[in-house]
Amino acid sequence: MAIADTSSISGANAASAAASATSVSSSDNEQRFLKLLVTQLNNQDPLNPMENAELTSQLAQMSTVSGIEKLNETLSGLVNQTGSNQVLQAASLIGYHVLSPGSTLTTQATADGEEPAAQAFAVQLPGTASDVQIKIVDASGKTVRTIDAGTLNEGVNAITWDGKDDLGQAVPAGQYSFNVAATNGSSAVSATALTFAQVAAVKQGTDGGVTLELVSGKSIGLSDVRMYL
Repeated sequence: MAIADTSSISGANAASAAASATSVSSSDNEQRFLKLLVTQLNNQDPLNPMENAELTSQLAQMSTVSGIEKLNETLSGLVNQTGSNQVLQAASLIGYHVLSPGSTLTTQATADGEEPAAQAFAVQLPGTASDVQIKIVDASGKTVRTIDAGTLNEGVNAITWDGKDDLGQAVPAGQYSFNVAATNGSSAVSATALTFAQVAAVKQGTDGGVTLELVSGKSIGLSDVRMYL
């Protein structure tokens, strides 16, 4: 039985056929390519045989397709390994207090005559601010303390609240929050509020990133951490 002429099958078509077989292995793709190539060689025009350069080109195309598949497999393995390494590294933060975006402060009850525990937090600025005002507000939204932080530089600036109101009295135990108003001359400066929270657990997200679960119930990304202690 005569075999149909396949001399019209180009190297690009052969390589494309091998690359498109995504449901089979790389080895199967190579076998299919070689069968096509052998068929092409057996049925070439004797008066116009395939040039060495053309044969080399077709083999190079198959090698490129195979190389890309192997490279993708290698990269996928590296990505998975990197994610696992990040989880292991982040696990060392469990039990530590990390500084991340947030504005909630919690005060504890104190015994009579005992000074309230100081509350540490921070303000991050994209540039220098000549005037920074911080207002501590209670659950009802009432301002209990105004802190004049003065001039703060670009970056993360540590702030401490002594747990007292503007009259110097210890505030009741509970949750408070703070807001920041920063200006540099007549220009407003965008400020990011940062608070400390203890890390309770670490997990790998569906997107490959690492998530920190805080004791407060909040979840943050590893990239949100500014510092830890």
